[in-house]
Amino acid sequence: MSRILIAGGGILGLTAAWEALQRDSGTSVVVLEKESSVATHQTGRNSGVIHSGLYYQPGSMKAETCRSGKGLLEAFCQDHRVAMDRCGKVVVATDESELPRLATLEQRATANGVESRRIDLEELRSLEPHVAGIAALHVPETGIVDYLGVCKTLQRLIEATGRGTVRTGVEVSAFEPMPDGKSVKAHLADGSNLEGTHAVNCAGLHCDRLARRSGASPTARIVPFRGEYFRLVPDAEHLVRNLIYPVPAPRFPFLGVHFTRMVHGGIECGPNAVFALAREGYTWGDISARDLASAFSWPGTWRLFARHWKTGLGETRRSLSRAAFVKALQRLVPEIRQEHLIRIPAGVRAQALTRDGALLDDFALESQGPILHVLNAPSPAATASFAIARHILDRLNGRLLA
Repeated sequence: MSRILIAGGGILGLTAAWEALQRDSGTSVVVLEKESSVATHQTGRNSGVIHSGLYYQPGSMKAETCRSGKGLLEAFCQDHRVAMDRCGKVVVATDESELPRLATLEQRATANGVESRRIDLEELRSLEPHVAGIAALHVPETGIVDYLGVCKTLQRLIEATGRGTVRTGVEVSAFEPMPDGKSVKAHLADGSNLEGTHAVNCAGLHCDRLARRSGASPTARIVPFRGEYFRLVPDAEHLVRNLIYPVPAPRFPFLGVHFTRMVHGGIECGPNAVFALAREGYTWGDISARDLASAFSWPGTWRLFARHWKTGLGETRRSLSRAAFVKALQRLVPEIRQEHLIRIPAGVRAQALTRDGALLDDFALESQGPILHVLNAPSPAATASFAIARHILDRLNGRLLA
């Protein structure tokens, strides 16, 4: 009987476990999550959007898995009654300089098979009456979902099979490929061990460290970026109907501050993107000397800062100044005021950064014998998770299911 050990109880670890159990009745799975519950970090702190695949380079793994994963995610939510709404969004150009980039997005949408349509100001105002802009792309198939609900449902389903276990409060220190090349041992932080036939590293913010401790040599390092969010007070929620996004800046893999209706009610706005002082640095007061040393000993960090220092200063200013944050929001919805915003918990994005300072754009998976490391899985990984899980199992397929 095959036994897969998975480090990480976010949506990727859980979908990989579920996919493995669905594929083969002779497989068992153990998911090992260091926190006291699943989806504590990236999955449970994202904006809750089901992305359409609009932004991604045609032919990339991001584009392909986002499109297929979106359908799989929606079907899962429908089958298991997880809250979801295909509400649509608008990507808004606020001045003439953004029109060429909006046109590029429209071309990518067509290439990736995304349902979208260019609309003028009149149509834009019919969808979002309080938006300021000169043109927009309407993407009706974009949705919102309860990702924590997805993960809790996956945990329940995995354990209900009798062949799957989700263990929380258990940290994997390293995976060790055994000399026979056909099995692996998980070394746990409490000093105990588990044995399996295969292992998957879905450790998110700590995936590169776990890979190195397991004997792999990843070519990129995780550098954390914090995204800070606000919620609109109830009296201001009428200013946003669904999802309102800006045209993203070129050469920077963040989508800019935007407005998102949440599936259980309320409107969120954000995030910005600031360098976090710890891998789990959800506030400016969360500081890790170890994580800072890791980031600043990596030459790519300095090269990234040198290349994007103006953008970084602007993001930091918005983090420290609510007035600056509001000004960014007012480009899309001019009626927003400081008193409309309530700060809510931030998220941290695990962004893989190469030695030359490039932000790794696509998803990255690396095999090491019986171990598979997921070394870069930023947005839209949650949307794409069920499709990424299929890739993970396909990579294990030769040994596991032959």
